[in-house]
Amino acid sequence: MAKVTSATPGTFCWAELCSSDWAVAKPFYTQLFSWQFDDQPIGEDCYYTMLKKHQDDVAAMYQMMPDQVDANITSHWLAYIAVEDVDSKAVAAQTLGAQIIHGPHDVPGAGRMVMISDPGGALVALWQAEEHSGSQRVLEFNVPYWHELTARDVQASSEFYTQLLGWQAERMPMGEITYTLFNIDGKPVAGLMPMTDEWGKDTPAHWMIYFAVESCDAMVENTPHLGGQVCVPATDIEGIGRFAVLTDPSGAVFSIMESTSGDIEE
Repeated sequence: MAKVTSATPGTFCWAELCSSDWAVAKPFYTQLFSWQFDDQPIGEDCYYTMLKKHQDDVAAMYQMMPDQVDANITSHWLAYIAVEDVDSKAVAAQTLGAQIIHGPHDVPGAGRMVMISDPGGALVALWQAEEHSGSQRVLEFNVPYWHELTARDVQASSEFYTQLLGWQAERMPMGEITYTLFNIDGKPVAGLMPMTDEWGKDTPAHWMIYFAVESCDAMVENTPHLGGQVCVPATDIEGIGRFAVLTDPSGAVFSIMESTSGDIEE
């Protein structure tokens, strides 16, 4: 077990689903990942649902507001990065070309956050923990495992995150592309994938969350039975593992990874 009580600044610490249909998304994820849940009221017939593994918080989800639905905002996962001072990072992010989408503001009983759109248009949140530091389990099956930015301007995106968070960028060849690893003290914390022509012109830059799984193929097989779709079938990545890209019943896209590196515990 890899239970944690705090997150290192500059590392991803939380994953949150904003769903257009919370009622269908919740059973999908709880069954797919064998999660428990705790519905915490945040308004009339509205809940912030803590998703749990062995009763420890690992992610969350909520029903998007009617105005978001009216604005045709699609269901999406939002990744949070731990920082020591949200307010100063929000100012720095704007100076580096990001836009503030929401915040900074306090989350009572938990911490302080800001949601930004980076210079390439990818959404990400910054989190200053108080009572809630984020996911309480890491490097285990069925919890967030890897975070990967897909962007059109690799240089601009790389410069933004290295300057904002102190990440070091390491370029490495991967087939016909060059993949960027973002490191802290030599340890990978995230990746950057360039968007090629095959992505099309309408796909926006985005952060993809990968959940560690014991069997990628089993998850892919089970997904349609639970109401989801398989976007990218189970595929091997040499030296890394086997992954797939899935869509939940409300339309949110996420990935799963069966790692071959031996770093995942039950």
